[in-house]
Amino acid sequence: MFRTPVQVREANPDDADALALVWGPHPDRPADGAGPDDGLRLAQEADASVARIAADPDQRLLVAVIDDVVAGAVHLTRGQLSPVRGEDAVFVIHLHVIDRFRRHGVGRALIEASVTWAEEKEIPHVIVAASVSSRDANRFMARLGLGQIAIVRGATTTALRAKLPVDPPVAARVGTAGPHRNVGAVLARRRSMRRMRARPE
Repeated sequence: MFRTPVQVREANPDDADALALVWGPHPDRPADGAGPDDGLRLAQEADASVARIAADPDQRLLVAVIDDVVAGAVHLTRGQLSPVRGEDAVFVIHLHVIDRFRRHGVGRALIEASVTWAEEKEIPHVIVAASVSSRDANRFMARLGLGQIAIVRGATTTALRAKLPVDPPVAARVGTAGPHRNVGAVLARRRSMRRMRARPE
């Protein structure tokens, strides 16, 4: 049992190492190319992110603490509910509770803090993202009355490009100050240049 209840506060630079553990690569699924310096890199990135988010009034980075140990964290951002509706929403993303602190009210405390921020900002909607593979998280969200409104999918840019035509339609071309540049042609030129550089002299 833990001696103190869950406390939620703003993340600060001293939390960088803890946040790197909360949101870093899963120990059973290390990031590609992870090495001995990977933990340091993650902590440095976390430190920069804490500072960047703290400076933005439309974002908050919260940590839940038990016995002076970071037990979970969440990132909040304010945005429009849709491109054509004027109403805003608080988007609750990257909500994560460290395994050994689960079932101790950490997730609920973070959601309560998210709702409080929405109320303070007079924002009428709260949108919470949960991993599709986490049954516990999705059941928890459902118990709070959060209904499923979307499925979010992701892929690397390279993997997605591989599934798309080499020559994208006109609507997918990148506009510049001058004539349109064809994305497929640009990528083909880059691949050709890489092959030329890779050839032995």
